[in-house]
Amino acid sequence: MRIIAGNWRGRTLIAPKGTDTRPTADRTREALFSMLVSRIGSFEGLRVLDLFAGSGSLGLEALSRGAGHCTFVEHDGAALDALRTNVAKMGAAPLSDVRAQSVMTLGPAAAPYDIVLLDPPYRSGAGVVALERCLRLGWLAPGALATVETAKGEAVTIEGFEAEAERVYGKAMVTVLRALA
Repeated sequence: MRIIAGNWRGRTLIAPKGTDTRPTADRTREALFSMLVSRIGSFEGLRVLDLFAGSGSLGLEALSRGAGHCTFVEHDGAALDALRTNVAKMGAAPLSDVRAQSVMTLGPAAAPYDIVLLDPPYRSGAGVVALERCLRLGWLAPGALATVETAKGEAVTIEGFEAEAERVYGKAMVTVLRALA
């Protein structure tokens, strides 16, 4: 795994040990960020929320491209070790908040986020539940973008969001949603 673009382009990331975490493939991440850039233009100064963060590859990619802050949420111990190592390796600690907790235990947000990146376990439905929770608890700025990586064919429909794109990459499907309010 490596950072695709930005300040840390080409730098490698470590993946968690074991098989409990499935990092987003470089090709899929590159396509995902291409879809986001076509919609937002620049990540400069944006607040990003990386849920089911795993190694942190999605949030670190956003920081590499100029995001001003990223909150990473992960509860798996091996994934947290890899995430913390990757944040330190990139020198991203001043721009990061790593939360060792389940996405489902997030309380009300202190401030809203511009982009939410979700990579939940495939076929769990956890991404939809988490995004509904984030919307309800004020984690999303008006018009915020959310991306959900699921298994190919796993539908992502959430009240309060409009689907802007859906793409399949091998076994993965990426859905880009925009918050309506």
